[in-house]
Amino acid sequence: MYRILKQEGRAKRGEFQTVHGVIQTPVFMNVGTIAAIKGAVSTEDLKQIGTQVELSNTYHLHVRPGDEVVKKLGGLHKFMVWDRPILTDSGGFQVFSLAGLRKIKEEGVYFQSHVDGRKIFMGPEESMRIQSNLASTIAMAFDECPSSKADRDYVMASVERTTRWLARCKNEMKKLNGLEDTINKKQLLFGINQGAVFADIRREHAKQISEFELDGYAIGGLAVGETHEEMYYILEETVPYLPVDKPTYLMGVGTPANILEGVERGVDFFDCVYPTRNGRHGHLYTRFGKINLFNAKYELDDAPIEEGCGCPACRTYSRAYIRHLLKAKEMLGMRLCVLHNLYFYNHMMEDIRKALDEGRFAAYKKQMLESMKIL
Repeated sequence: MYRILKQEGRAKRGEFQTVHGVIQTPVFMNVGTIAAIKGAVSTEDLKQIGTQVELSNTYHLHVRPGDEVVKKLGGLHKFMVWDRPILTDSGGFQVFSLAGLRKIKEEGVYFQSHVDGRKIFMGPEESMRIQSNLASTIAMAFDECPSSKADRDYVMASVERTTRWLARCKNEMKKLNGLEDTINKKQLLFGINQGAVFADIRREHAKQISEFELDGYAIGGLAVGETHEEMYYILEETVPYLPVDKPTYLMGVGTPANILEGVERGVDFFDCVYPTRNGRHGHLYTRFGKINLFNAKYELDDAPIEEGCGCPACRTYSRAYIRHLLKAKEMLGMRLCVLHNLYFYNHMMEDIRKALDEGRFAAYKKQMLESMKIL
């Protein structure tokens, strides 16, 4: 299912076989929380810019339009017209991000919907059932994401509960994959390592979840307030205790520099809203640093966002024109910027894979970090 093609230090170049196609790793997953990329980007666009995996969110799709609706319409792939792999986040991160609207108990989490205020309960079994209804390629186990500022006792108790929840997730998925009316009977399950910034808790939890023999393993609870240095340290301390023969996923990360550092430390999968969110605000990634198209110096700039870039924006339009669209709040401006940023991320991952194939990742990383300066 997952095989390593090349290694350079801890960096891995791999292939991950799924029912919806082979994923070449390392890979950046393009985030479409509610089954769409924000910024008027279609699934046809995603193919054209080299997207391998789309990521959607269990909690948000459960709230709207409802996972039962998606199931009746043939599952998420059919619903959004996307025939490549989809990973669904479990809803666990919303336990963290909707702090004022939830209550965590052993059975699961009681939410208030952020849309209409109605009460929602989600536990491991509910999360698995929702993700089974969505019929994603990869389902994430339901976990709690403790704050990086949480005290040690709280983090210990939280991680122990996450491990108990993982056992329940695995049992429920096995049951669901065996049901006659399940759309994707080969749905894969990734477990999630937690532990805030306590390296010893992270290591111990990595050892425990490795025993579950899952399809892949994620590191969650980073990029939520800790420094980049703390994040890199936790990766160094944790990744060696996860199975090397399974994909490793660093959740919600990050900048191009974060990705390069993560790959060096053995990470295969990444996702982040940065390229889409920044794009909608005119902040664009290039090999020579980030640019802000709202700056006055681009008013008469007839060059593309980045010379030599093959994205739909750079092939046709100037910085001056896209800046005008953004200033006028024309949606086309946002769309072109999002397409450029996602193209940049997807093709940076292609370059990373090629560098690993050719045994020159360390040199590539050094050159990219120097040329991008502040990304």
